[in-house]
Amino acid sequence: MLDAIRWDTDLIRRYDLAGPRYTSYPTAAQFNSQVGTFDLFHALRDSRKAQRPLSLYVHVPFCANICYYCACNKVITKDRGRAQPYLQRLEQEIQLIACHLDPTQKVEQLHFGGGTPTFLSHDELRQLMAHLRKHFNLLDDDSGDYSIEIDPREADWSTMGLLRELGFNRVSIGLQDLDPAVQRAVNRLQSLEETRAVIDAARTLQFRSINIDLIYGLPKQTPENFARTVEEVIHLQPDRLSVFNYAHLPERFMPQRRINGNELPTPAQKLEMLQRTIEQLITAGYRYIGMDHFALPDDELAIAQEESTLQRNFQGYTTHGHCDLVGLGVSAISQIGDLYCQNSSDLNEYQNVLATSQLATSRGLLCNADDRLRRAVIQQLICNFSLEYADIEQAFNIDFQGYFGDLWPQLQDMAKDGLIELDRDRITILPAGRLLVRSVCMVFDAYLEQHSRQRFSRVI
Repeated sequence: MLDAIRWDTDLIRRYDLAGPRYTSYPTAAQFNSQVGTFDLFHALRDSRKAQRPLSLYVHVPFCANICYYCACNKVITKDRGRAQPYLQRLEQEIQLIACHLDPTQKVEQLHFGGGTPTFLSHDELRQLMAHLRKHFNLLDDDSGDYSIEIDPREADWSTMGLLRELGFNRVSIGLQDLDPAVQRAVNRLQSLEETRAVIDAARTLQFRSINIDLIYGLPKQTPENFARTVEEVIHLQPDRLSVFNYAHLPERFMPQRRINGNELPTPAQKLEMLQRTIEQLITAGYRYIGMDHFALPDDELAIAQEESTLQRNFQGYTTHGHCDLVGLGVSAISQIGDLYCQNSSDLNEYQNVLATSQLATSRGLLCNADDRLRRAVIQQLICNFSLEYADIEQAFNIDFQGYFGDLWPQLQDMAKDGLIELDRDRITILPAGRLLVRSVCMVFDAYLEQHSRQRFSRVI
């Protein structure tokens, strides 16, 4: 069974290193300022010629309240008026990008992230969606995967009704933890009732999928109180669950400096939280997809994994990895063919550049042949827990074991430890290695040693 996991504490302690989450390879740590708008226009032209379908990501950076754990690109403000100038520049960007694409290229996937997308008023959401529909070929038969991140404190039944009317059919709900003491420690007071109301609305309005985000490792969490949160969440029956490991990096993310480090759970407590959570979710019928993701057996992610068609991009596990990903908004990342590029992460700079009718592309990377090869290897391992040498050899015209000969001693050590099975024709991630799949992928990462691992979260 694909979701079989064997918990091995000794193995986890040995291989629980800091490393990338591999929403891309090479990772964003490799992006550089040599990539600019010319490269983006060239990639968009290639996308247009190839008539590839599209996935759009729209970043709305505003939040009314700060959550101390958050590492997202955000602007904390009570001034709702700040959204309108941002939307003006975002609409300019949409227009500038769209004119380099073919109007018939279908948008199979759309995701609004943040920040808090529902910080926008109902009129502003209508305005933004109307502009997207004007310039992109959004599907209007409800067949696309159109999702939006929801803060239940910033949404009600009328908001959910509007979102459904605008074409959204999936929601991702930030919950993190239900314990009041934990919520106070991270400045996110959110009741179970608020969360349940949004989920009830989504079900009544026939949203196709509901995802809930949880975080373990927050201040004042214990294995016991987090298990109670997980139990309550199971009763809500989301289609998907993301259970993230909190990475405390106050030197990089200023809001985390408000968290009392003495209140954080110990590494042993965090491991116990994860182990209990996995047991609870598997017992409740969820499949372990990989990394920190779980899904019900009839969910598209679980089905794609069974069929070995699951993929991974900047939005996490996806069934739309074949699409060109176009990122819109401050800090948004695009992946178009072999080009990765990112907009400026500074709101003022993003708006000022677009005010001159130029795109705000600030950095990126153009993949070379080795990047493409290693990306395919990592994608197979992290999505399917296995890799056939022949698939890579045929796609890239190499001898797999010869090309990666210098890595073989590390892989053999992992095989001896029981993380993987190393056969003549394939690598298989064993049940004891599935929680540590990032560690296996890190072996194939040609860039990892160039960077301080402090910039990455730990595997577990």
